[in-house]
Amino acid sequence: MERLRKIALCTSAGVSLVVFSSTATAANWFKLQDLNPPKISLFSGFIEPTIWAMPGTSASIYNPNLHRYFAAVPSTNLVGPNLTQSTTLTIQRARLMVRGWANRHISYFFAGEFGNNAATNVGGEYQPQLIDAHIVFSYIPGARVEVGIIRAPSAEDAMNGYMSYNYAVFPSVINQLMLQPFYNTNAATAANAPAAGSYLIPGSAGLGVNSFRYPGVQLFDWKNWGHWQLAYGAMVGMFGSVAAENQSHSPLYAARVQGSYLLGGHGPFRSDVTAWLWYQYAQPTLLGRGYAMQREGAGFKYLQGYMHPWGRMLKFEYMRGNGWIDAPSAFTRQLGLAPALYQTQLYPGISNSASGYYVEGGLFLTRHIEMSLRYDYYDRLPNIAAQERIFRTWAVALQYHITPITKIMAGYYFRTIKAPFVAPNTPGVAVSRALDNEFAMQAMISF
Repeated sequence: MERLRKIALCTSAGVSLVVFSSTATAANWFKLQDLNPPKISLFSGFIEPTIWAMPGTSASIYNPNLHRYFAAVPSTNLVGPNLTQSTTLTIQRARLMVRGWANRHISYFFAGEFGNNAATNVGGEYQPQLIDAHIVFSYIPGARVEVGIIRAPSAEDAMNGYMSYNYAVFPSVINQLMLQPFYNTNAATAANAPAAGSYLIPGSAGLGVNSFRYPGVQLFDWKNWGHWQLAYGAMVGMFGSVAAENQSHSPLYAARVQGSYLLGGHGPFRSDVTAWLWYQYAQPTLLGRGYAMQREGAGFKYLQGYMHPWGRMLKFEYMRGNGWIDAPSAFTRQLGLAPALYQTQLYPGISNSASGYYVEGGLFLTRHIEMSLRYDYYDRLPNIAAQERIFRTWAVALQYHITPITKIMAGYYFRTIKAPFVAPNTPGVAVSRALDNEFAMQAMISF
């Protein structure tokens, strides 16, 4: 009955960003994501059936206590969120949305998520989520007030709508640094590395993700001067799992400012050059103690001629973080593996760090066919030599745009992990060597 109640809640609460937001490729996400257009359908939605394919290569791990090797497939070679298969067909996202205007000053937006992804995997069980729920008050010139579950100001790919993505796989730097997983941290235990100040979190303590969203209040707006536009958003909220109400919440502060030069067009598919800066600060708790978590970044994007022959895009973003860096479990739990290999290792101290960047380009060969290329780099925990991991991914993709909001895309991902200061014949090196390349094909279908 509880599950039926939650499904009914999500269904009645409803539906997200399809026609004007989640489909958009423009850069003013505050306008497109947080405020409804003057005329918008009350109900909308989208589904994303996805095929994932990897060889499922095993890593050979030696257990000195048992004096034997174990062959196990690393989590990086398994499809999330269930981590049971290397090749599968799934509905990655399925979203229903309702949005509109109560009057000319008040707009509302609610969305329920029903896909199979990290947001709906809570404590190892499938649980549909109310992923968006906010109201915007536009009474004050220059400062619109938004209240509810809000996509917090941050990195570009964390703010834009899914329909503007050209890849099924997120960049590692955003996935690991910004798509923060939540845990029942009361289940944490001190790891066998006191100098690093790390903790182990069992898989059963995972509470999913918020998909970059948090409850809170945001001020945002934008201003145009001819071809120039300046936009800002500043938010105060609560950092914590939306799905698990019994978990304590801590403060979250987030802000982003961006400037654009408009090259033509209007609405969600305008051509422009945009640069941005953003900052986030939160204080998550672990075993009753608060820790600092700081994230910041900067980037730019050039987009001209969306769905026009020789339309083009170039994007770059750098980001870094201090404090509260997590290293996901190398394996799912299997007999003979040490706990540090099948549990998340969390490094909460402010001296811990990570950083990275991605650069992406795209070109429309015809009105409907677009080619894309991306390079992604993420350096995790360079302050702890034995735990440092460097993730590099080259991604190539081809999209067929049926309409501006419906397309089919296929991508291949050349992935490497380096453990530069880890001794040979250790689990860290074995996992790095076993990393598979990945193929993904996805349809984005709007209704």
